[in-house]
Amino acid sequence: MECTFGLVPLSWPSTSGFTEEICQIGAGVSLPGILAAKCGAEVILSDSSELPHCLEICRQSCQMNNLPQVDVVGLTWGHLSQDLLALPPQDIILASDVFFEPEDFEDILSTVYFLMQKNPNVQLWSTYQVRSADWSLEALLYKWDMNCVHIPLETFDADKEDIAESALPGRHTIEMLVISLGKGL
Repeated sequence: MECTFGLVPLSWPSTSGFTEEICQIGAGVSLPGILAAKCGAEVILSDSSELPHCLEICRQSCQMNNLPQVDVVGLTWGHLSQDLLALPPQDIILASDVFFEPEDFEDILSTVYFLMQKNPNVQLWSTYQVRSADWSLEALLYKWDMNCVHIPLETFDADKEDIAESALPGRHTIEMLVISLGKGL
């Protein structure tokens, strides 16, 4: 899929050759999901069902970007809900900077695991800012039978200090991971 965002042509990477089914968890202002929808993906945005103002921000982002077809659902990490049960199988789960509180890591991964049971080929694509070198997903990935591949930012020119014209103070370490079901390994 290819689209133009501003003056830059962008292409949504298809893993199946068809329009992807994408769910963004912890969407916040929804930038990754909005961009994927603008590029032609079928997108569902989600944030905590316990924070209605976050869901409203997702809806406003869709409205401001002329994307009435994008669904917004309340999903609370670690909770089995009707909205979670009703989600169709996804191809990609986007998660931008959701790994910021260690006490949420397992709830996030358990929710992702449930979605992986619906489609064992789904992948979680996550970027996050490293806040402590002591925090790790490794034991939880093992517990939930998930594999993780670290994607070096330089592989897609995202290793610059001023990425997206951002001039954040200090040095920040950003990581990208692709997490998939371990399939019994």
